[in-house]
Amino acid sequence: MHFRMADRSGAPGVRDPLTVAIAWILLAYVAAMAVAALALNLSAFQPLVATLWADLLATGAIFLFSVLFRNSSFYDPYWSVAPPLIFGYWIWLFATGINLRVLVVALLVSVWAIRLTANWARGWQGLGHADWRYVQLQTKLRTFYWPVSLLGVHLLPTLIVFGGCLPLYQVAWSTEPLSGWDALGLLIGVGAVWLERRADLDLASFRNSRANSAQVLALGVWAWCRHPNYLGEIGFWLALACFGLGANSHAIWPLMGITAVVILFLTVSIPMIERKLEQDKGAYESYKRQTPMLIPRPSFRR
Repeated sequence: MHFRMADRSGAPGVRDPLTVAIAWILLAYVAAMAVAALALNLSAFQPLVATLWADLLATGAIFLFSVLFRNSSFYDPYWSVAPPLIFGYWIWLFATGINLRVLVVALLVSVWAIRLTANWARGWQGLGHADWRYVQLQTKLRTFYWPVSLLGVHLLPTLIVFGGCLPLYQVAWSTEPLSGWDALGLLIGVGAVWLERRADLDLASFRNSRANSAQVLALGVWAWCRHPNYLGEIGFWLALACFGLGANSHAIWPLMGITAVVILFLTVSIPMIERKLEQDKGAYESYKRQTPMLIPRPSFRR
């Protein structure tokens, strides 16, 4: 079994299948936002619980599109699309006046979300293209794939991202003055977004210039550690936690989000990538021995 489906872009007059694919993605996310907005409008829950409920229902809407097109990659942009929408709703709900902390965090979240979503869009090849991890899971699980996709590919990341957004809830309603936590959050956040962007550029340059598929990227920030993109992502969620502590230094529960992100990356995401690279490229073993996994070791190799 694999991710292929009937061509829905072959109608008369349709010249660009990717344009049709993007239209379906946009429709899916508009539908998800409509479901979330309806849930929020009808909910009698406390705002935090209501937002979680709406988030889960929106994820369910995306899952229906994933099933319809037999492609779980419909969910891929959700990780970066949901946080600015959630934060925007909380700002609208709580803020009596936009303070400097809210403005700084909103800008950071927006830049992160735009960069990450754009990076997904550049690598996405259309409705027939799915993340290799989903293909691998479907091949292994067969008839059990879709229940696992609902729980593990869709709902679990949604819960982890929502946990990572909990500091934004505190930022939205807090009137506490800026503190050292905010300065630390800004420093880490800017550095994290830069690191992710730099990793993307280095990887794109490497793919365009490598002589053969056996080569391993060990230049730029990829010489510092084997997964600078994941390190940058961890840094972003850590930055949000710092801003949350700046908004309310007595509340420790928002730290659950960054903890969950780190656990996900260390136990699932990074091990899957490492296993794949070890199988595909013998040279990766040498790179792995010389380069740390996450904690950077600056290098001036060219």
